[in-house]
Amino acid sequence: MSKKIFIALLFIFLFLSFITFKNSLPQHKSRRVYNLITPYMPFKLKKRLGGLTIINTQSKKEEKPGNTVVFKKLDALEAAWGKKHLVLHDRNLLSIKNDANATIKTIRLKNQKEIKFVHQFFGI
Repeated sequence: MSKKIFIALLFIFLFLSFITFKNSLPQHKSRRVYNLITPYMPFKLKKRLGGLTIINTQSKKEEKPGNTVVFKKLDALEAAWGKKHLVLHDRNLLSIKNDANATIKTIRLKNQKEIKFVHQFFGI
């Protein structure tokens, strides 16, 4: 009887751990497009003793979300930044704008996956 309870508790613990792990993963990103846009985003991750800190390099504001939500929070901040600073032209040209609304860089999106990523992740 006690072995069955132990095994049941073990499976419950593993199941809950797996669910927590899956929930804390960041959203899938198009590697090429994301890597081209990242240098223009004002958000950086900094290691600290208790986990990670998200730093806005423009305002110097720091956010210290919990370890399980740090990447979700970073995704939300980047998506909000993208709605304001990214513009999609002709269905395959992505312009990166600065705060003065001047174009910094234009990226040609190569395929439908990249266009879908921009629509889904940044909401544009």
